[in-house]
Amino acid sequence: MSLVGEFTYFFGLQVKQMEDNIFVSQSKYAKSIVNKFGLEISSHKRTFAATHIKIKKDEKGVEVDQSLYRSMIGSPIYLTARRLGNTFSVGVCRIYQSKPKASHLTQVKRISKYVNGTSDYGILYSYSTNSTRVEYYDAD
Repeated sequence: MSLVGEFTYFFGLQVKQMEDNIFVSQSKYAKSIVNKFGLEISSHKRTFAATHIKIKKDEKGVEVDQSLYRSMIGSPIYLTARRLGNTFSVGVCRIYQSKPKASHLTQVKRISKYVNGTSDYGILYSYSTNSTRVEYYDAD
């Protein structure tokens, strides 16, 4: 390896180094996912899954293109390393890869819309010695 300048981008992680802190995000990768499927102008969602809908097999539903569905569900998997809340929702959608229906595709699109709305979120590391890590999850 050689030193070619300040560390700014590595395996989908963007790193912005400032005088008193470091900000790490995946905004470039998240936006590329949303753009790949043409959902950048869609309305943003505040949650990655609807609370009133339960995802199920849906045998009578309309079938959708398997390769599109697999591509759409495979793209946000790398985001789950930083966005733990997405892990369950993405995992449930992966179960239906073999015979995806329109209802499943709608849920995957919702995840992408949530990612679009939260693409600029990240983790801020401070150089101060009094730093406290605070996280909020509603994994109900």
